[in-house]
Amino acid sequence: MALQNQYFPQSRPHPGETLTEKLEEMEMGPKEFALRTDKPEKTIIAVMKGNSSITPDMAVRFEGVTKIPAHFWMNHQRSYDEFIVREKRKVTIEEAVPWAKQFPLTEMINKDWLPQVSSIQEKTMELLAFFGFSNHKAWEEYYFKQQLKVAFRISLSQTQEPYAISAWLRKGELQAAELETNDYSEKKFKEILSALKSVMAKHPHGSLIQLQQICLEAGVKVVQTPCIKKAPISGSTRWLNDTPFIQLSERYPHNNSFWFTFFHAAGHILLHGKKDIFLENVDYSDKEMEKEREADEFASKWTLTHEEVGKKLTVAQPSL
Repeated sequence: MALQNQYFPQSRPHPGETLTEKLEEMEMGPKEFALRTDKPEKTIIAVMKGNSSITPDMAVRFEGVTKIPAHFWMNHQRSYDEFIVREKRKVTIEEAVPWAKQFPLTEMINKDWLPQVSSIQEKTMELLAFFGFSNHKAWEEYYFKQQLKVAFRISLSQTQEPYAISAWLRKGELQAAELETNDYSEKKFKEILSALKSVMAKHPHGSLIQLQQICLEAGVKVVQTPCIKKAPISGSTRWLNDTPFIQLSERYPHNNSFWFTFFHAAGHILLHGKKDIFLENVDYSDKEMEKEREADEFASKWTLTHEEVGKKLTVAQPSL
């Protein structure tokens, strides 16, 4: 459900106002009420002024004197507290609007990555929900300052389009979350590469689905994410917890480019372990060119030559 479909009241009085009205109805002052509930008078006055909250203990005591159920007082307090937090949230959203404007929001909405909303504030809220962050500063800590290096070990701050690239990467994570897979097996993954080369040689309709299903058997997730104009990225390789993850785009002039990118990513998984994230066709400060060269060599051994592409043949497999 889109966030904008939820109803939040424009105002919510503090339960102290209700308590004040009830005591006036009962013709009882705060001093007597404090005595009857065995609570300090200053506490009762603080509640009546809206400067203090009603606790579960107080709600039960109030019930005995006012005959209003404890759950009413607790629900009243809870609703007020939520209202206050959401008022503060509006300030957070306003502060994040300039950040949200850095993203290709229209394109993300057209691709159904974000729901159709009208105001920039709503778009900002949906964007934060898309990334799973409570505010834009948390996004910056993650993608720019590398606070979670176990999950994301490079900073996008040095790339030309960090906002669009992060959106593309995040969409891939959401796609991957929908896939169920076996535990990763390096041995199994090496074994299935031969079967994948046969799929590559024929490249039948639905070959992406075949690729995805075969890799899932080895515990590797593979998704294809539509391109974003400002994210000139052909693929990404990273680990989501203990699961290797290959994210492919649609930026391939021909089938062999698609398969080269896949086997390049497979090379990263088998040769370079869990610690790094690799972005293809993107320059960034932490990019290790030696590892890229090794992945290229790995892919070159597995992809088809021009002659093989013409014959659509499966040839002898390279050693791993």
